[in-house]
Amino acid sequence: MATATKKPQTPWRVSTQAPAKKKKSQKAPDGAVVKSLNGNWGYLFTAPFVVMFLVFGLAPVVYSVYIAFFQWDPLDMTHTFVGIANFQRVVADDQFWLAVRNTFSIWALSTFPQMLMAIALANVLRNPRLKFKTFWRTMLLVPNITSVLAVAIVFGQLFSRDFGLVNLAREWLGMPNHINFVSETIPGHIAIATMITWRWLGYNALIFLAAMLAVPNELYEAAAIDGASSWRQFTNVTLPGIRNTITFVLVVGTIGGLQVFAEPLTLAGGESGGDSRQFSTLTLFLFEQAHMGNWGYAATIGIMITFIVLIISGINFFFTRRIANGENVQ
Repeated sequence: MATATKKPQTPWRVSTQAPAKKKKSQKAPDGAVVKSLNGNWGYLFTAPFVVMFLVFGLAPVVYSVYIAFFQWDPLDMTHTFVGIANFQRVVADDQFWLAVRNTFSIWALSTFPQMLMAIALANVLRNPRLKFKTFWRTMLLVPNITSVLAVAIVFGQLFSRDFGLVNLAREWLGMPNHINFVSETIPGHIAIATMITWRWLGYNALIFLAAMLAVPNELYEAAAIDGASSWRQFTNVTLPGIRNTITFVLVVGTIGGLQVFAEPLTLAGGESGGDSRQFSTLTLFLFEQAHMGNWGYAATIGIMITFIVLIISGINFFFTRRIANGENVQ
């Protein structure tokens, strides 16, 4: 007599058995919470960041503000209270204002052309017919992860006065006068701005690319149906769609551009800022004073840099946000 085989249970079979009676749910007493969801555990997980911030972030700032009111010499450990004398000195220091001019010159030569090229490059990478997209997007990050020292050495050879490729190319084009990028002001600023642009162009292009990919394709399709050209689609669809990203990149670029340090230091070959101090930026001037042992004066320069960055970033944020919201800035 054949025995009937029992079919395996499956989650897709509807059970014919009567459902078991549900037990009466017991209400948890007031104040009882799941232990793993207790909010006090959040303090434990955020404690490493808080400790790191207090030790390496807030403490140096407080200490810098404190020593800014002293004539602080770390070698003989003399701490003489001078009040606001360091602030009066920095306001009357011609080298400080020269560093301000150099910093803003390099910032303008690097930030605005870099943003225009990054937007144009991102628009090219957004093309759906582009092949090897992943390869090109990966290659854009190579300059950003390259060592600043290696970049300075390579660009130092490119902009060399006698045997640099830039001057050799100018000579090949019939311009025999070689440019001394290490001694002249504007050529030196262009050289540093070129280094900064080469290093951060791909990074900003990827940020703009992510913003462009977030723009709905329906807007491009509607513009194409209305007969808009590629340029009209770019100006009327792409740019309005990435206005907030432009604001973000411009504000972050302003903060980074006003704190440029490694490029002029390596290209000038020291903290003096070049033959005529044309490479002396704000952070390089601070480093020079700290290296000379004027810690109180260096701390004062750091406070002034912070105020300048906050003011410029605030002005920049105000105008760019109004532009992003489509308001009139006049």
